[in-house]
Amino acid sequence: MIEVHPDTTASHAATIHVHIDDRERASGMVDVFKEIRGVEVTIGRLPVGDYELNGKFLVERKTLMDFANSIKDGRLFRQACRLTASPLRPFLILEGTTSDLSGIGIRREALQGALITLSLILGIPVLRARDARESAQLMLFAARQVEALASGALPRKVRRPRGKQRVQLEILQGLPGIGPDRAMSLLKAFGSVGQIFNANLDQLLQVHGVGPVTARSIRWAVSEPMTDYRGMNDY
Repeated sequence: MIEVHPDTTASHAATIHVHIDDRERASGMVDVFKEIRGVEVTIGRLPVGDYELNGKFLVERKTLMDFANSIKDGRLFRQACRLTASPLRPFLILEGTTSDLSGIGIRREALQGALITLSLILGIPVLRARDARESAQLMLFAARQVEALASGALPRKVRRPRGKQRVQLEILQGLPGIGPDRAMSLLKAFGSVGQIFNANLDQLLQVHGVGPVTARSIRWAVSEPMTDYRGMNDY
């Protein structure tokens, strides 16, 4: 695995050109991208998708609310089919937290079915982000990581830990922004997964390699309450 730290990459990576569909102006994403170093922004009408990265990647960005509504009105799969027909590499970003779906009136099974169709049947990767800024960082992170692989960067060979430590590291690498190096640093600093999950923002920031974006993402991932969909109606 190649580990790229999104907290620091923008300062030294090659410039990424982001072409934004003009209908995304109201989302505030234009301003978000313009605030990030190493990004060149243009705005215009895209025939499909919301963002084009370096003329290679095509991104459809949806809030969870819009995702649910697009399932109900059939718009999602029309858009998905157009994405797959593009010569560019497509992916979908779902933005928001589960609390955004409260009262939407769509069953959890319908959401899961849509995700299965998108990812396994149509082959469109689906990524999750908490807010607009994280969506932008995720797009750039994905583009840079794929570009790094394409340019010949090879994954580092890492000695695979055994036993309990291996399980702990695999759990930690399920958190946003955590690769093998950060997982090991966190485990060495706190001693256990439980202590990491209970750590506050300031404590996480004391760990080598953990910046504000990663620290906030960890706190979000381990503290977000579960939402119960069982009382929701069919669409």
